[in-house]
Amino acid sequence: MTNHHQPRLEDSFLTRREFLSRCGMGMGMLGLAGLAANEGIFHSTARADTALPSPLAPKAPHFPGTAKRVIHIFANGGPSQVDTFDPKPELTKNHGKELPLQLKTERRTGAGFGSPFKFQKYGQSGIEVSELFPHVAESVDEMCIIRSMHADVPNHEPSLMLMNCGEARLPRPAMGSWVTYGLGTENQNLPGFISMCPGGYPIQESQNWQSAFLPGIFQGTYINTASTDVEKLIENIRNNYTSLKEQREQIDLLQALNQRHAAKRQGEAQLEARIQSFELAYRMQLDASDAFDISKEPEHVRKMYGEGTQARQLLIARRLLEKGVRFVQVWHGAGQPWDSHDDIEKNHGRLARECDQGIGALLKDLKQRGMLKDTLVIWGGEFGRTPVVELPPPGANAGKVNGRDHNHWGFTMWMAGGGVKGGTTYGATDQFGFRAVEKPVHVHDLQATILHLLGFDHEKLTFRYAGRDFRLTDVAGNVVKELLA
Repeated sequence: MTNHHQPRLEDSFLTRREFLSRCGMGMGMLGLAGLAANEGIFHSTARADTALPSPLAPKAPHFPGTAKRVIHIFANGGPSQVDTFDPKPELTKNHGKELPLQLKTERRTGAGFGSPFKFQKYGQSGIEVSELFPHVAESVDEMCIIRSMHADVPNHEPSLMLMNCGEARLPRPAMGSWVTYGLGTENQNLPGFISMCPGGYPIQESQNWQSAFLPGIFQGTYINTASTDVEKLIENIRNNYTSLKEQREQIDLLQALNQRHAAKRQGEAQLEARIQSFELAYRMQLDASDAFDISKEPEHVRKMYGEGTQARQLLIARRLLEKGVRFVQVWHGAGQPWDSHDDIEKNHGRLARECDQGIGALLKDLKQRGMLKDTLVIWGGEFGRTPVVELPPPGANAGKVNGRDHNHWGFTMWMAGGGVKGGTTYGATDQFGFRAVEKPVHVHDLQATILHLLGFDHEKLTFRYAGRDFRLTDVAGNVVKELLA
């Protein structure tokens, strides 16, 4: 009898394929080590067991960007451009008349529908803004209003995916995922990408902030900001039974076991994401509670933002940016969207009252703190609305003739801070506000410009998947240099 330890069968025998695979990889790594040493990638002092840096560690962009962080205010459902930031006096003159336009819409439409809202000039730039947004308009000199946006189709689902992920049909990483993949984040105790959406998910649900084929650590963290209780905002944020020190010991043991498991399963994104999520969940206990607790803000700041869910989550967004979060998406209208097929005067009025003071306060607050210069603020929906009235039946307007249909041919978005040319408008729709006719900007052009402001060449910020290098802008998009300061 021998006392030698008998190795397990799985450790003793290799198939021919496994033998060649292991030998081939070993010889390849020898060659890579020599090349890497010449390039200074590996250092002679590095140990084999040195932990890899966090995938969310701060990274340098392709070139110095003017923006370091982003707040994307998503007006879900499609706000009307002719009632907000694109005044059309000719449409008002032709209210109730047939317009000389070749309209291609989802549903039956009728005569011209002049805006029920008045416009007036604001700021030194004299840009006209609707009475719906008096607080936002006070910062119009910081804003670049793009009046010639256009998308691909007039349907919510594909247009939401196009705006958020750069692709209307197939799963693709969200813009926030691309940004955190490229830049990392400045606070390892919080997610790099947070999506705040009160009252539940919007259409297409979590696909709007998915990481798709990017590692799962770059997926947006969903926060239901309908609640004011931090422990309800983020489930299980506190452990009332185990101290942080004891949790750290548990996590260390769990991570050691997970790393051994992962070592035999190289390249499994879901497993890697789960390992990272354990670590992030532990670290979030340190900073998350503080970031989401706006009671720590001075009373005058809370009054400046105003009351209500939207105001509160905009203030939280600013606090998250201060703590180093890279990309914050703030949803408005997920439960009751800007999709005003009927009663547009009533519904757009209500929605604007919910967000106008908060957005106006956010822009002023960021500027006062010196943050607006390197914070990019974006506002807009997935498309706009028609300048003509929607007719029943069929349709979604309950027989009322006082709303607008979807319109992807021309709509408005605006950006502020982060190196954009403030106090300007760019492009134009036709005289009635239906189609982008002057300097049209496709969604991919907007995304390319956003990435440029952050310091990226949108054609080079890629990820290889299924044999192809993918990017946010798919195979299109041009930087709109006229939007840059």
